[in-house]
Amino acid sequence: MLRTVFLDAGGVLVNPNWMRVSDALRSHGVQVTARALAEAEPAAKRQIDQQHTIAATNDTKRGWLYFNLILEAAGVPRDERTDAALAELHEYHRRQNLWESVLPGVIPALAALRAKGLRLTVVSNANGTLCAHLDRLGLSALVDCVLDSCEVGVEKPDPRLFHIALERSSASADSTIHVGDLYQVDVVGARAAGLRGVLLDEAGLYENVDCPKVRSLGELVRRIEGGEFD
Repeated sequence: MLRTVFLDAGGVLVNPNWMRVSDALRSHGVQVTARALAEAEPAAKRQIDQQHTIAATNDTKRGWLYFNLILEAAGVPRDERTDAALAELHEYHRRQNLWESVLPGVIPALAALRAKGLRLTVVSNANGTLCAHLDRLGLSALVDCVLDSCEVGVEKPDPRLFHIALERSSASADSTIHVGDLYQVDVVGARAAGLRGVLLDEAGLYENVDCPKVRSLGELVRRIEGGEFD
């Protein structure tokens, strides 16, 4: 019986504020719309989600690669202007957290999961601002526990973060699923800790992965209500 749902933050609950990114670039003379950046993001993220890339980087390094790949996919060449804009955004993220756009459907999905009596724990690679950030966005009240990898001292896909999350959630691995948007980080890490991994593949870019996939948290709710994960 499913009792606990772990959720990644970035890409599952929240996305980057693409308007803020677009404004920062424009202030340095680079014209690209927030919509173009958002549309370029899934392919860039899929490009990062390779075992050799994950093994050779940490979350901070992947963040820089992520934005440069998004700019490339949006047709924006990297130069000193884009580097300057990203440096400003990095500083904003360090202080406030740039992933500040709550994804559509997240709040009702979290409410529906809690209404079913499930315990919800956010397990995220983050920079030490996640708890305050979720407070600012009004999401903290909708979950039961939050683990920020920077505060814990270990990050996904290391299974130790999931073990700590299980302990803090008073949960067992066999009755817990973890929902994340990176296969090599979230699914691989969860499996190493004995959990079932569920991949949030909003853009449908993962055709043959060996795990359950959902296109939204709303779909996750429907499938849980159908007993799929019990």
